[in-house]
Parts: sequence; C-alpha cells; structure tokens
Amino acid sequence: MDDMTTKDVQEPYTKHLLHYFDGTSRYVLIKDEEVPFPEGKLIVSRTDLQGIITHCNQAFIEMSGYTEEELIGQPHYILRHPDMPKVAFKDAWDTVGSGVKWHGYVKNLRKDGRYYWVYATIILNIRDGKPVSCTSVRRKPSRTQVDACTALYAKLRQAEEE
Repeated sequence: MDDMTTKDVQEPYTKHLLHYFDGTSRYVLIKDEEVPFPEGKLIVSRTDLQGIITHCNQAFIEMSGYTEEELIGQPHYILRHPDMPKVAFKDAWDTVGSGVKWHGYVKNLRKDGRYYWVYATIILNIRDGKPVSCTSVRRKPSRTQVDACTALYAKLRQAEEE
C-alpha cells in the first residue's frame, strides 16, 4: 500500500505516519473536512480473514473516494484515520474472531484526505463450520454518538501514546 500523495489531497492538509498491526506503515495526508454519510445508503464490504478487501459495493467506492480496482486486494486499514485508537480495531478483530457480531463507530479516511463517520457492524462468515471471511455493513451514525466517540477516542489515543 502506497503513501498518500498531493495529487489526491488538496491543501491544507497535515501529514501523519501510521503504523499498522502487521508491521507496515505509510504516510497519510489529512484534510480536516467531514464528508456527510449519504441518507438511505449502506456501505458493504467483505474481506478475507487477514482483512484484505475482496468485495465492495458502490456506496463504499463513492464514500472512500477510491475506485473498485484500488480497493480490491488492499487491506481494509487503507481507510484507517489517525484519530482512531488501535484498541478499537483490536476489539473489533477479537470480537469477530470469537464469532460474535461487532458494532462500533469508526472514523474513516478517504483517498482525498477527508473523512467520514460510520456505524459499523462486522460479522464472521462461516461455511461448512469454518470461518471464511468477514462482512461489514456501515450505516449513517448518530451525531450524538459520533461526538461521544470523538472525545473517547482522543483519550484512548492519548493513553496509547503514554
């Protein structure tokens, strides 16, 4: 996965180095501008068990700002915004990995450096008794919950840095 570039993100922006759980890292360019979640839409994606995107719907393509070709085969964390605490994703993977449905609020990073909030539900897909993939469905989040999560996530990120 490549670093974000100035050809996709207009100024003003800030540059951040993100480190991912698999040992990789990349520079992301953050433009502090929210893109509202579209009314009546659901964002749907499927990943393999390692978190690599294998399917995405049109709403996901439109909200992320990436093309389908740019998304398929990439780790889902291509959308990770630096405001998201690592513990939120650990909780999601641990919960889903144990076979339990996970729900949570996530701030996602678009290709153009802007962001959008979602209320995500992630489930483990089982075939013949074995886990084969994960499906995530995202819907418009409650603004009250987004505000609460913004404050909570800032505290969790601060604790991660200490």
